Amino acid sequence: MVKGAQKQDHRVKPPYDAFLVLDVEATCEEGTGFEWPNEIIEWPVCLMRWKDKSDQGRACQLEIVDEFRSFVKPTWRPQLSQFCTELTGITQVQVNTAPTFQNVLKMFARFLANHGLIDPKSGRPIQRFCWCSDGPFDIRDFVVKQCFISKMPMPLWLKGDILDVRKVVSVWAAASSNPDTTIKPSARSHIRSLNIPQQLQVLGLPAFQGRLHSGIDDTRNIARVMTELARRGVRLEPKTSINPKRRWNWMGKSGVVLEHTLMSQ
Repeated sequence: MVKGAQKQDHRVKPPYDAFLVLDVEATCEEGTGFEWPNEIIEWPVCLMRWKDKSDQGRACQLEIVDEFRSFVKPTWRPQLSQFCTELTGITQVQVNTAPTFQNVLKMFARFLANHGLIDPKSGRPIQRFCWCSDGPFDIRDFVVKQCFISKMPMPLWLKGDILDVRKVVSVWAAASSNPDTTIKPSARSHIRSLNIPQQLQVLGLPAFQGRLHSGIDDTRNIARVMTELARRGVRLEPKTSINPKRRWNWMGKSGVVLEHTLMSQ
């Protein structure tokens, strides 16, 4: 006699001990795109860890254990556009009194070291962690640009693995709507890309909490998505590569922005 169905165990063996969910906000001008020399003006991170890891190393419950947030002072074009302030909610006063990007990263490195993720002296990772963002842009594009403008090398701990949460959810949603069809990697570029509110919706979660394009609110909502993906047993593996030496046509020598190249943008 069957007394009752056993609860399905969705726990998998995760390749990472921790996840750093990041959604930066950056300077912007109306009508410009990702080719613009955007400067980071908010650095918000949610640190997530497993809370149910078994003796065999399996887990499916992710939770936020700490947060880091700092506004960042832009140096190339210190004055925010009205469009930028209306989009992000970040004011001129907030960035004027904020530390520069170099100092924010020093503060954040101490945060990582305090949580045992990196060596406090060398900056080398000593635990397995993965960066997570909504799309590939935050570290692949914005951080690379900012390091150039700030005339600094990218820290070792920023060169790690990157999980594109948007792509993971979009592929999962497409596969869930067609469970009998295997989605080939070559076809994934044609899958509908889901923004954060849409990701929450397809996962059956409550609506976006907070203000869209507030870095910390976006980050917290991406963390909600991460928690649900883990609960469902979706394997959280990075698919995004980063090239710290990537260059845009407005990049001159030694961190100089070539203003004349921006006229056509």
